[in-house]
Amino acid sequence: MNKYELAIALSVKIEDDERAALLDKAKAYIERFGGQITDVKEWGKYRLAYEVDHMKEAFYYFIQFDAAPTAPAEIENRIRIMENVVRFLIVRADEA
Repeated sequence: MNKYELAIALSVKIEDDERAALLDKAKAYIERFGGQITDVKEWGKYRLAYEVDHMKEAFYYFIQFDAAPTAPAEIENRIRIMENVVRFLIVRADEA
């Protein structure tokens, strides 16, 4: 199992309960493909580096998880088509 981190930016145009549901859905995808979530960090609302879909801000979340090497591609395929996800990125975390 490798260590990964999912950075996800969610739209500010949706309500808190919808945002929580999106985050839960992303976590469910991680678990669905054999991942184990180790930590979830909520950074809150921050300004985007550039405007995306007429939005200047987004809510940022960082999810650390352990998974097989094939899991990130499957998770990205599912998150890519989720509505109200402004941006996302999965990176392999360095061993510390």
